[in-house]
Amino acid sequence: MTKRPHVDVAKAIGGGYNRFWHNKQFYRVVKGSRGSKKSKNTALNFIYRIMKHPWANLLVIRRYSNTNKQSTYTDLKWACNQLKVAHLFKFNESLPEITYIPTGQKILFRGLDDELKITSITVEIGILCWAWFEEAYQIETEEKFRTVVESIRGSYEAEDFFKQITITFNPWSERHWLKRVFFDPSTREKDTFATTTTFRVNEWLDDVDRARYTDLYRTNPRRARIVCDGEWGVAEGLIFDNFEVKDFAPLEKIKSLQKTVHGMDFGFTNDPTTLVSAAVDKANKEIWIYDEHYEKAMLTKDIYNILEQRELLRTRVTADNAEKRLIKELNNLGARGVKAAAKGKGSVMEGINLLQGYKIYIHPSCENTIEEFNTYTFKQDKEGRWLNEPIDANNHIIDALRYAMENMKATMGVLK
Repeated sequence: MTKRPHVDVAKAIGGGYNRFWHNKQFYRVVKGSRGSKKSKNTALNFIYRIMKHPWANLLVIRRYSNTNKQSTYTDLKWACNQLKVAHLFKFNESLPEITYIPTGQKILFRGLDDELKITSITVEIGILCWAWFEEAYQIETEEKFRTVVESIRGSYEAEDFFKQITITFNPWSERHWLKRVFFDPSTREKDTFATTTTFRVNEWLDDVDRARYTDLYRTNPRRARIVCDGEWGVAEGLIFDNFEVKDFAPLEKIKSLQKTVHGMDFGFTNDPTTLVSAAVDKANKEIWIYDEHYEKAMLTKDIYNILEQRELLRTRVTADNAEKRLIKELNNLGARGVKAAAKGKGSVMEGINLLQGYKIYIHPSCENTIEEFNTYTFKQDKEGRWLNEPIDANNHIIDALRYAMENMKATMGVLK
């Protein structure tokens, strides 16, 4: 028998998560603000529970399987170290998979790339009784979610046995199915524990982080409601209501339309450098966004590497014209397709008006694009009236898309 570690729960998880830690209802749902430590606390909780319950195995789900390694797998490995029990676990990063050595219990990682394959998962020890859906907002339909939930079935002869689905996410839009299924009183699942956490319960944030969150109430109150308070994003004041998160096959869409556009916006310390790619259906006025890149502190060579990886060195990429030197450096390195956007007076609203004339479909893998479209809003005056002027924040992908779309004829195909 392996001695269970003595863990001071209050010290390990800090404030705000005591009810979450001990809850055993079938659905355990946490929507929260940025920095609310919901993912870290969930990871700690599952490591502790795996060691406590020898019959338990965990299935960890994200919308795309390749995002698990840098998120949930890393968080669970961190939790093992935090609880000083890493020596009792075997970590297989290539799968990825985590095994509790004393019993052989498993933590398995999968994506909803093909949800039907998940339903046939089995374990050798105990029962697959828990699932954790991380960043569940990226799951665009309730049907995909239900398919996986159905795989958590069966029973086990143990006095303390229970099955549970844990769901964690940032609540970008009130139109998402998660709100109806787990938070609206008239339609929510019966056996549900649902709560909201914020950065205020995270005692490990430093003063710089806290100041960054609180300043958002001044610069972008609507975004602060989501990012700081963990509340649902609302449609009021939203610049775009003509978008939809939709799963589609990018290569098939590109092949059928044969028209793609690419745009870049540059940043460094506070703002990211972004790249967005979309297939455009001019006849039906549709934009299909299929790829994005979003990263701070990128040097010229880093940007070149991203363009090379995506085979865009000779393809037209319309970029922020405020960085002409950077564009020239990229051209000199071999990224000949990067060209400055026209921009100019009134170009922001011109570009917005253009995009508003299309139906925009966003692939669920483009999580930063989804966030921006759900939080990009108009300004308000002192009386609360909406102005025809956007708040210049959280729009780096959208700016790149404006540049990409400003001259359709110039952005098609490979440069000669």
